[in-house]
Amino acid sequence: MESLLLDAAGHRRSPATMPGYHQGRAPRNKGLRYPADPPTIDEIVAVMRAAGVGPDGARLRALIVVLWRAGLRISEALDLAESDLDRSRGAVLVRRGKGGRRREVGMDHWAWDQLQQWLEIRASLPVGTLLCVIHGATAGRRWEPSTARKQLRRTAAFAGVRRRFAPHQLRHAHAVEMAHEGVPLVVIQRQLGHANLGVTSIYLQGIDSSEIIDTVHSRPAPVISATAGLIRG
Repeated sequence: MESLLLDAAGHRRSPATMPGYHQGRAPRNKGLRYPADPPTIDEIVAVMRAAGVGPDGARLRALIVVLWRAGLRISEALDLAESDLDRSRGAVLVRRGKGGRRREVGMDHWAWDQLQQWLEIRASLPVGTLLCVIHGATAGRRWEPSTARKQLRRTAAFAGVRRRFAPHQLRHAHAVEMAHEGVPLVVIQRQLGHANLGVTSIYLQGIDSSEIIDTVHSRPAPVISATAGLIRG
C-alpha cells in the first residue's frame, strides 16, 4: 500500500501542496484582467464586522487593515514579523517587497487601533510571522495566501458584498482614497512600492468617472483682463 504523506499535525497532505505539483500548469486566471473596481469604505467595514469575534476573525481584520490602510501586497502582509511594526512612528517595515526592494510605509491611528485585538492574541502564540496559523501543531507559522484569500472571499460573501473582494482590491482602495485626500502622486508611489509613476497611475483608474466629470465641470473660468473681450466688434 502506498505510504501516505503527513503534515506536522499528522494529517494527510493534499497532492496539491507537494513541491512541483503545479509545475507546467497554467494558472486558471492566466490572461484575465480585472478592472480596478475597489470596494467602498462601507463594504470594507461590513466585511470586517462580518469576520466575527474570535481569533480567526481578529486575524482576518488585521489582514484587511494592513492591506487597506498600509496598501501592502498580500505577500508583503503575510511576510510581516511582529518586529516589523513600529506604532510609535506609525510605520510598517516591508523587508522584501516586489523586486526585493525594502521600504517603510505609514499606517494611520485608526488602523493601529483595529490591529490591537489581533496583537494581543498573537502574543500568546509561538514566535513567527505576524499573521500566522492559529490552530494545531503548525501554530505560529506563516498563514498561506490561498487560505487567507479563501477566508476573505467567504467573509465578503457572508457580508453581502456583491463584487470581487480580493486582497489587491484593498490595495487599490488605499491608493484611490489617498488620491481623494490630496496626497501627492509621488508619495502614493513610494507607499505602494512602485518602481515608476506609470504603475501608480493605473491604480488610480478606480476613481469613478462621475467624480472626474464633476471635478472638471466645477473648474473656475479662466482669468482674463476686464477689457479683453472674446468677441470682436
